[in-house]
Amino acid sequence: MAEPKFDFDMPVDRRGSGSMKWDGEGDAPDVLQLWVADMDFPTAPVVRRAVEERAASGVFGYVAVPDSYYEALSGWFFRRHGWMIRRDRVIYTSGVVPAISAIIKALARPGDGVITQTPAYNCFFSSVSNQGCRLIDNPLRKVPTENGFTYELDFDDLERAAALPEARLLLLCNPHNPGGRVWSREELERVRDICRRNDVTVISDEIHCELVHPGSPAYVPYATVDSRAVVCCSPSKAFNIAGLQIANIVCPDEETRARVDRAINDNEVCDVNPFGVVALQAAYSDDGAEWLDALNEYLDGNRRLLRDSLSKAFPALRFCDSEATYLAWIDVAPLGLSGDRVADILLEEARVRVSSGSIYHDNSFIRINYATPRPLLAEAISRICVALEKNAN
Repeated sequence: MAEPKFDFDMPVDRRGSGSMKWDGEGDAPDVLQLWVADMDFPTAPVVRRAVEERAASGVFGYVAVPDSYYEALSGWFFRRHGWMIRRDRVIYTSGVVPAISAIIKALARPGDGVITQTPAYNCFFSSVSNQGCRLIDNPLRKVPTENGFTYELDFDDLERAAALPEARLLLLCNPHNPGGRVWSREELERVRDICRRNDVTVISDEIHCELVHPGSPAYVPYATVDSRAVVCCSPSKAFNIAGLQIANIVCPDEETRARVDRAINDNEVCDVNPFGVVALQAAYSDDGAEWLDALNEYLDGNRRLLRDSLSKAFPALRFCDSEATYLAWIDVAPLGLSGDRVADILLEEARVRVSSGSIYHDNSFIRINYATPRPLLAEAISRICVALEKNAN
């Protein structure tokens, strides 16, 4: 059998590198970090070469974003997802979270309501509150499946939430974090119809769109069903380049786009990193696509290893039937423990840091980032099993 072209098993010691994931919590060196959503793999070789070539100039001043940047962005999304992005509809910025905060500032006033579909990415909550807006909860429906459960959108409750006088915006996560659902076109169309009837603008966070599991339903760009939406995307998650700070806002409506662009400038997130500019162009190439496809196959193997191992040891655990991301969302309530308690046990006794579901507004869960070399993941699983065996009811 031929050796794989990309070696995702290769260990990378990130301790002492200034990594938020491995150094940010001040843990002892023996703690394995499976929490914040970045990967422990080097980025695609084509991206690394582009960054190294840019670094060779030795001059890192303000960057003028070239035509080739927009061509790479548009070409990628059209080839892979059938979404044609026009250059005049793109606003580049430093990241998806700054983008969401600026969009809320542009389109809502303090006291207005922003609908979130919980459990939800924790930065959604701070982005809403930091702009003086109110959270309106539209909880996802948890539906049992043969091997665990999945999430569905609660359209009846969305009708209620969108009809509230203060409702102005909906924060959609497509694919969903932490649940990993890839929303279907039919589901997205129902979201669009409800929001249009109630004059609610959809902000769609699509940062995980390239991390769909092999064999899962295809990601549907929300902009292909709703021309009034504001969509945020970035190569940062899929290519592990969050530190290069590059993202894009796609907004077809001219008046909305002008307001968003003003807020991006007001928030001083209108300048981008020169390394991010070249990294995006390299990532959104044929070489980048080849690496990404191999990555998704490897991540799927990790996902299955984690799920199969923990389900065998603890049949009561309920895994979300994820279709995307590299984040396992696990219901630990059947063990008689809260998400906070399990996270504490795993840190203290297993020396593994995971995320409690409480920060996503559901303390029955933990979230595990399995985007790490498989030997390290296997070690973490072994430690987790020993610790839970001692503490589960």
